[in-house]
Amino acid sequence: MTEKKMQFQRKVLPKSPTSIHGLDEITGGGLPKGRPSLVCGGAGCGKTLFAMEFIVRGATQYNEPGVFISFEETEKELTANVASLGFDLDTLVKQKKVWLENIRVERSEIEQSGEYDLEGLFIRIHNAIESINAKRVVLDTIEILFSGLPNPHILRAELQRLLGWLKKKGITTIITAERGDGSLTRQGLEEYVSDCVILLDHRVNDQSSIRRLRIVKYRGSTHGTNEYPFLIDEDGFSVLPVTSLGLNYNISDERISTGIPRLDTMLSGKGYFRGSTVLVSGTAGTGKTSIAAQFVESACKRKERVLYFTFEESPGQLIRNMCSIGINLEPWVKKGFLQFHATRPTLYGLETHLTTSIKLINEFEPSVVILDPINAFVMGDNQTEVKTMLLRLVDFLKMKRCTAFFTSLTSAGENMEISDVYISSLIDTWLLLRDIEIGGERNRGLYVLKSRGMAHSNQIREFKLTNNGIELLDVYVGPVGVLTGSARLSQETKDEAEQLLRQQEIGRKQFGLVRKREAMEAQVVLLHSEFEAEESEALKVIGIEKARNDRFASDKAKMAKSRKGDVYMKPVIKSRAK
Repeated sequence: MTEKKMQFQRKVLPKSPTSIHGLDEITGGGLPKGRPSLVCGGAGCGKTLFAMEFIVRGATQYNEPGVFISFEETEKELTANVASLGFDLDTLVKQKKVWLENIRVERSEIEQSGEYDLEGLFIRIHNAIESINAKRVVLDTIEILFSGLPNPHILRAELQRLLGWLKKKGITTIITAERGDGSLTRQGLEEYVSDCVILLDHRVNDQSSIRRLRIVKYRGSTHGTNEYPFLIDEDGFSVLPVTSLGLNYNISDERISTGIPRLDTMLSGKGYFRGSTVLVSGTAGTGKTSIAAQFVESACKRKERVLYFTFEESPGQLIRNMCSIGINLEPWVKKGFLQFHATRPTLYGLETHLTTSIKLINEFEPSVVILDPINAFVMGDNQTEVKTMLLRLVDFLKMKRCTAFFTSLTSAGENMEISDVYISSLIDTWLLLRDIEIGGERNRGLYVLKSRGMAHSNQIREFKLTNNGIELLDVYVGPVGVLTGSARLSQETKDEAEQLLRQQEIGRKQFGLVRKREAMEAQVVLLHSEFEAEESEALKVIGIEKARNDRFASDKAKMAKSRKGDVYMKPVIKSRAK
C-alpha cells in the first residue's frame, strides 16, 4: 500500500496595505483585510492621523475608497488638520474616493434600555459605504459613542455587533480609542473584539518626546512584537522597524582615502573600507571635526555626495572654521555634493532624530554620512537608548553602503578606550586622538585603536593643523618617553648634534687608519728596497766566491796534468745483484 504524502499549502492571510513607511514591513503586508483593527493610545499620539493616512493611501494608491466617521472633529476640521500632510480631502471627496462624516453624540440624547442598539449608526455607515463603494472604514474615536452607557455588557455587545456587521460586509475597519489606566482602552473592551491591536505611545524622557508603536496582537499572522519608533512629519507617518534591519547586508572591498596621505598609510596604505563605520574620539580641541572635514573634502573631490549632521556648530561657522586650516567646503555645498543638517540634540527625541536622519538619507542618497558628535545625544543614563538608535542607523547605512563617520567627545582624565565602549561594537575603524602635554606644551597625537579587516599601524603620530590641512608627523620615542612639539624638536636637535659628533669621531678614526696604513705601506716599500739592495750584494758576493772556487779547481787540475800525476777520479759504486 503506497503512502500518499499530503502536501499542506501554506495560506497567507489577506491584508490591506497601509503604505505607511515601515508599518507594512512589521505587519507582513498591512492590516487584516476585511477585519477590524484597533489603534489605541493617549492624547496627541497620532491615532487620527494614522487612520486618515490609511484611508487616503487606500483611495489614492490602491483604488479602495474609504469612509471616515468622526465622533469628535467636523469634516471641515479634519480637512484643515490633514492638509499639512499633503492630503487634499476636498478633491478626494468630490471624486467620491473618500467619504467624511461627523456624527455628534450627545449624552442627553442617549437613552439606555434593554433593547438599545446602534441601528441608526449602522444605517449611516451603510449609506456611506454604498455611496462610494467603500472598502475601508474608520471610526474615530469609538468610546465617545458609548460615553453615556456605563453598562459594560451593553458596551461589549453593541461593539461586537457593530464589528461583526462590518466584517460580514468585508470592510477593512480601523477603530481608534483613547488609552485607559492599566488597560489599552478606557473601557478595556475593544482589544478583545479586534483582530489587530496597535498601540501608539507618546512619552517624554529627560524633556525629549519619543513616539513609539507596538503591535499588541495580530490574529492569523506573524508580526513584529518590539516597540518601533515612528515619526509624524509633513509626509505623514513613517515607522522604522528594527526587524527590517540586520546583519545580512552586502559588503565592499573598495577602499576610499581618508584625505590624509599618511593616515592612509597607517591604514595599510589605502584608507577606509567603503560602507564601513568610522569613529574619531578625543577630548575637546584635539581635531575631531577637522579630520571629519578633511574626509568630507576628499569624498567631494571624488564626486561623492556627503550628508553632514552637525549638532554643535552651524554650517556657516563650521565652513568658516575649516577655511582656517585650508579646507574650503563652501564650493561643494554650492555644487550640491555636500549638504548640512544642523540641529540641537534637544530639539527632538532620539527616535525623531533617527527617523529624520533616515528620511534625509533616503532623499539625498549620500555616499558618506557624518555625525558630529554622537555623544551629544547622551543625557543622563540614556546610553542604552543612544546605542539602540545608533545601532539602527548603522545597520541602515550599511544596507545603503554608506560610509558612516562619527565623532565623539571624551572627558579629559578618563580612559578614552572605555568612555565609548557602549558603541565600540558598532565601529569598524576607531581613531583615537589624545593630548600630549610635555615641556609646557600641549600637542596632538593620533593612533589607530582598531580597524577591522586590514593591517594597520600601531604607532602614535603627532598631527598638526596647518594652512594646508592636516599633517601627520613622527613622534620622538626615546628613553624619556614620547616627545612632541618643541620638546621633540629640541631632542631631535640634540640627537643631530650627537650624531654629528659621532660622525666626526668616526671620520677622525678613519683618517688615522688611513695614515697608519700609508705609513705601514711606506715602511714596507723601504724594507723591500733594503732587502733588494742586500739581496743584490749577497748574490754578487756569492757569484764571486763561486767563480773563485771554480778557478781554484781548474788551476789545480791544470797543475796535476802538467806534473803528469794521477787524476783523482770519483769512485763508481756498483750495485749488487739481488
